[in-house]
Amino acid sequence: MTDLLNIILLGIIEGITEFLPISSTGHLLIAEHWLGARSDLFNVGIQAGAILAITLVYWKRVWQLLTQWRDPGTRDYLSKLTVAFLITCVLGLVVTHYGFKLPETVTPIAWALIIGGFWMIGAEALAARQPDRREVTWTVAILVGIAQMVAGVFPGTSRSGATIFAAMLFGTSNRAAATEFAFLVGIPTMYAATGYELLKVWKGGGAAHEDWTALGVGFLVSLVVGFIAVKWLLGYIRTHRFTAFAVYRIALGAALLLLMPAGV
Repeated sequence: MTDLLNIILLGIIEGITEFLPISSTGHLLIAEHWLGARSDLFNVGIQAGAILAITLVYWKRVWQLLTQWRDPGTRDYLSKLTVAFLITCVLGLVVTHYGFKLPETVTPIAWALIIGGFWMIGAEALAARQPDRREVTWTVAILVGIAQMVAGVFPGTSRSGATIFAAMLFGTSNRAAATEFAFLVGIPTMYAATGYELLKVWKGGGAAHEDWTALGVGFLVSLVVGFIAVKWLLGYIRTHRFTAFAVYRIALGAALLLLMPAGV
């Protein structure tokens, strides 16, 4: 019963944090210090639940992009999504080849949370001074692709936060438009990353000893909670800034530096 509760809690944490700009990877790594470490396949599986959730939220927009690509405006938007995705893939393969990644310990995660929080506050202030622009430029598409890769390298950065604010600062100042582009480009990116991790785990023999019941429960919890979290966020940002998330990141990062032993 205790293990089941821990699985449910991890699914809830993944579902809430995957698309909120507070870092799902950082929260899962921190949570597993208390709830017990899980297999790579489990972590990939519950992330897949969150990805399916965002796909369901945006299914009409995704269908429009896939079926109305002959429309010049739709084709332009789809081209920019594709370029952002490809940039992330290429840079991700380069980073993976050279093995560049920070240790997944609390201290670098805490600093990433703090630095990211201040970055979000500054970015919000700068974006507020710009005229309201919903257009996604090629500069935004390229920088969003780079931002996704940076977030993957530095645990605690937050993929959604990095991409949303890259868009807001460099052309798409409208918060809702920036968020939509960041989330849409995240769908193929995260499916690709999840598929890659799943294949790696499978080839390494990790699937043979996996607790599939636990993985299934975590997947379903992450799916349901992720769907609710994204729907709530899309409503929240219509009338609110991301400042509350920034303050939360800074407070959490500072608390981790103060309370957690070095090297953990």
